[in-house]
Amino acid sequence: MATVFWDAKGVILSDILLQGQCINSAQYCSTLDRLRDAIRRKRPGLLRRGVVLQHDSATPHSANLTQQYLQRYGWEIRPYPAHSPDLAPSDFHLFGPLKRHLGDMASKTEGDLVCELKSWFAHLDLDFFRVGIYSLLSR
Repeated sequence: MATVFWDAKGVILSDILLQGQCINSAQYCSTLDRLRDAIRRKRPGLLRRGVVLQHDSATPHSANLTQQYLQRYGWEIRPYPAHSPDLAPSDFHLFGPLKRHLGDMASKTEGDLVCELKSWFAHLDLDFFRVGIYSLLSR
C-alpha cells in the first residue's frame, strides 16, 4: 500500500507498507510526523500558508487520535469525493498512470516494486504535478 503526499511541485513524501503490514491511526500519525518533517525540508512556506489534505473516511483518517493530531497542527481536511475520481487527484491523476506504468510487475519482489515506484515518481516532470493539482480548479 502506498500513501503519497504531493502538490504542484512534486512528491513531498511517499510511505509504503509492505505486504502483511496494516495501517492504523498511530501508524498514520507517525506518517504525518514524517510528512511534517518533509514539508519543513522541501516546502517550508507550505507550513505558513497551510497544509490541505484530502482524506477518505478510512478508520486511520477518521480516528480520534488522527483528528486530534490534525487539529493540533491546524491542517485542513478536504473530504474525499465519493464516486468522483476526477476530483480525487491521487486516484485520477497519479495512481492511474502509475498502475499503467507498473503493468504486470506483480511477479517482481516487493523491493523491486518499491524501487520502481520511487524511480517513477522521481522521473515525472514538474508539469505532471502542476496539471494534476491545477486541474482541480476547473472541476
